[in-house]
Amino acid sequence: MIDMIEKEDPVISEEEAAQYDRQIRLWGLDAQKRLRGSRVLLAGLGGLGAEVAKNLILAGVKALTLLDHEQVSVESCRAQFLVPVTAQGQNRARASLERAQNLNPMVEVHADSDRIEDKPDDFFLQFDAVCLTGCSRDLMVRVDQLCSQRNIKVFCGDVYGYYGYMFCNLGQEHHYVEEKPKLVKPTGNSNDGPEAKKAKVDPNETTMVKKTATFCTLKEALEVDWTSEKAKAGLKRTPVDYFLLHVMLKFRTDKGRDPDPQSFTEDHQLLKQIRDDVLEALAVSSDLLNDDFTSYCFSEMSPVCAVLGGVLGQEVVKALSQRDPPHRNFFFFDGRKGNGVVDFFGPN
Repeated sequence: MIDMIEKEDPVISEEEAAQYDRQIRLWGLDAQKRLRGSRVLLAGLGGLGAEVAKNLILAGVKALTLLDHEQVSVESCRAQFLVPVTAQGQNRARASLERAQNLNPMVEVHADSDRIEDKPDDFFLQFDAVCLTGCSRDLMVRVDQLCSQRNIKVFCGDVYGYYGYMFCNLGQEHHYVEEKPKLVKPTGNSNDGPEAKKAKVDPNETTMVKKTATFCTLKEALEVDWTSEKAKAGLKRTPVDYFLLHVMLKFRTDKGRDPDPQSFTEDHQLLKQIRDDVLEALAVSSDLLNDDFTSYCFSEMSPVCAVLGGVLGQEVVKALSQRDPPHRNFFFFDGRKGNGVVDFFGPN
């Protein structure tokens, strides 16, 4: 799994070279070959899932499996663009298949209508990367731990109203290359002075530098001991969105769903109670999350899905192509501010 060119050595046909010409010129033929040899599982075909699916299909992975047991609802049609408005009541993965496949006929797109919770461990091991959206905390931790043992790359993400996050675990040793400006050695003689003897950056030339990154598991990232001195020292640099994520995951665990605008009054109160319970359990101040957070975390907002889906899809592409430095490990987005916080948790 460290170098998928050696594993499969997929051949890029002339038709594919024309289709992916811009990408090949952008990140190179080897990177595109790695993508063409990669099979990806995408769980959850809500607004975020549709954006990620689009980006992976257009990038040119070998195969993408869309896994979702939910039915198409009115909100599904509003939040994502792969399901026709006439598909209400149909399975969301199957209803998304035709438009997804039409994006790029060179990619094998499959639809699976099973519940992800019912899938055996072996199911996940057939993929090079697994991307989970709309899943429970327990399921994400289970899949992450399973895939980490087999060096399968794991991505998680969700959108809650104006908020969104993504998490990635690329394993203990993720190898990639980064393009850097080339240093040019001086050619002058020894009498030109000390400045002339220093290597200088040539903006017209670059070199590829091989690097390795280490990632923590989702369980480790979520189970930080905030009573430790190291964690306390880093609390001020920790985005409040991290604690909001804990609240939203606890709500999903307790209610089996996300906050619903149709039950806003009830869910508004429940979110505040869960906030108090979660922050107390984490041993941090309840002041970290003001009461107004409950007004901004209902439903999937299409613009937030588009932004986060772009980031998440690009991170999957970078990881599979082994090109460019990845985020480590969280990316948080706040649509109210229009900005994101990246590289929040690195390895311990």
